[in-house]
Amino acid sequence: MGNFTFAFFEINPISERDGWRLCDFCCANENHLSRFFPSTLASNLNPTLSKLFVEKKVSEFIKNEEYLFTLKEPQNRNIIGLVYVKAIDLAKNEAELAYCIDYNQANKGYTTIAVETISKWTLQLPNIHTLRIIVYKTNIGSIRVAEKCGYLWKETLLKEHTPPNEDPLDMELYVLKNER
Repeated sequence: MGNFTFAFFEINPISERDGWRLCDFCCANENHLSRFFPSTLASNLNPTLSKLFVEKKVSEFIKNEEYLFTLKEPQNRNIIGLVYVKAIDLAKNEAELAYCIDYNQANKGYTTIAVETISKWTLQLPNIHTLRIIVYKTNIGSIRVAEKCGYLWKETLLKEHTPPNEDPLDMELYVLKNER
């Protein structure tokens, strides 16, 4: 369920074996993750925390509550990115996608491929018809990914996200609909 292989990376559902790799990814990308993925970062600052985080995310995946996918290099299995399908609202038939990539892997097109792949996978789920991506206006790379994957800007969400030790930020909402 949800394994995808490409030339330079693969996408897999989170696995119990990912604890150390996820800890390594988060620690190596601490500055990159701290503003928009503070909970993921805080939950993966050491191997013990990562093990607990991974167990929770595997359980959520199995229960269809939230889906976390890893992007891995095929040769050494290092995690180079994450794609979440979260905030699943079955009453509204929608979910949110959130994603991040290792700073060394940025601008290679991997994130676009991953978001496009997971968007298609998610929209095949029976109760999800709309996907949302919420991004900060200065994150041009993330906006470009959303647009390349067919997401359309819908509105500015006022004070939508509060990074650690910062005032609330207005965020941009991009939407992809699957009209069934």
